[in-house]
Amino acid sequence: MGQLSNIERISEELQEDYHRMQHFITESPWDSRKLLDHIARDVSRVLPQRKLTGLIIDESGWEKKGDKSVGVGRQYCGNVGKVSNCQVAVLGALSNGDFASMVDARLYLPQDWCSDTARCDEAGIPQKYRTFKTKTELALEMVQHQAALGTVFDYVGADGFYGNSIDFAEGIDALGYLYMLDIHSNQTIYLEEPGLEIPQKKGKKGRTPTQIQPTVQGMSVRRYMNSLSDDEWKNLTVRNTAKGKLTGDYHFKRVFIWDKERNLILRRLLVIRRTFTPSGEAEYKYSFTNANLEQYTQEGLAYMQAQRFFVEHCIKESKQILGMDQFQTRKWMAWQHQIGLNFLVCSFMLKEKIRCFEGVPLLSARDIKDLLVFKLYKQMTNKQFLEMLFNRYLRRQQDINNAFKRQEFNLLK
Repeated sequence: MGQLSNIERISEELQEDYHRMQHFITESPWDSRKLLDHIARDVSRVLPQRKLTGLIIDESGWEKKGDKSVGVGRQYCGNVGKVSNCQVAVLGALSNGDFASMVDARLYLPQDWCSDTARCDEAGIPQKYRTFKTKTELALEMVQHQAALGTVFDYVGADGFYGNSIDFAEGIDALGYLYMLDIHSNQTIYLEEPGLEIPQKKGKKGRTPTQIQPTVQGMSVRRYMNSLSDDEWKNLTVRNTAKGKLTGDYHFKRVFIWDKERNLILRRLLVIRRTFTPSGEAEYKYSFTNANLEQYTQEGLAYMQAQRFFVEHCIKESKQILGMDQFQTRKWMAWQHQIGLNFLVCSFMLKEKIRCFEGVPLLSARDIKDLLVFKLYKQMTNKQFLEMLFNRYLRRQQDINNAFKRQEFNLLK
């Protein structure tokens, strides 16, 4: 339970045989996919059904040295906000209200890995995984797999990278699920349904147009947002946070987009959220959904848009508390095994939070880990441990109380 969670350090602290633990992670033939599927079914079963359940997709990266770790390469790493030498995986979490847990993961293999047979052999990558797949293809594969598994979820959420993929959105729609996908501020929209035709040539000079174009002028969602008046926003309270209630101004608009690959006009519901920083600066979030306001309330749509926070929080806990970013494995099977074990612990943390929620609603993964360390190693007295937890909860509650006071003050201004 030290700062590093690699096999050598774990075996030292638990006084376990290093070679047996290395074999268990790297070479033992137990099926990590079966473990992940068990975790997904288990989380789906225990997750409270208080609101709509989301399968939230995100990706995460691990910076690595050298070129031996499976899937490593020069690619964008969201953790550091730039291109670096790293591994990247597409991850999935189930989320309902205040509760969430990781349930699936797909390691992204860059094209140069898939085309290098010797490198794949050395890393032990099974033949069926050596076909190159984009991150959005891996994400859709994950949704399809969870649907076939019987995992219960009402909608799929993801950030702007996945929201930018029309194929991903249409794939989810074809499966019969809702989606709430973030989009970029430069996404082009049409406020009325355009036709598609080859424009007439204007004047005698220049080339004759040959490309199909929409018959209506489009605009970016940012430009559309800037055109809105104050009375076109509605203030909604969405969910709890560690700093009080998440509230924001929302705007909903039926729009159209142009699928240039297939020359199709597709309908979307645009959801825009506006929030303000303590300094008064406005921040905006844009999303597309295939839901409609006749079937779902504005509050329900706002809730779905806000749930992507929980996959980010799960990833943060898995890394910072459970050591997912400290993997020192190189081979395919070892990576899969460690992800499966990490998610197993993540699901245990979820069950403990649910079990203790009535009495200890602010219980965190860090608290649970500290309690286990305390029980195993007794590095302090019972009184000292309880005082530490009490002071921790007191600070959390004070932060929440202060946030509510600020919100009430802002409402009175």
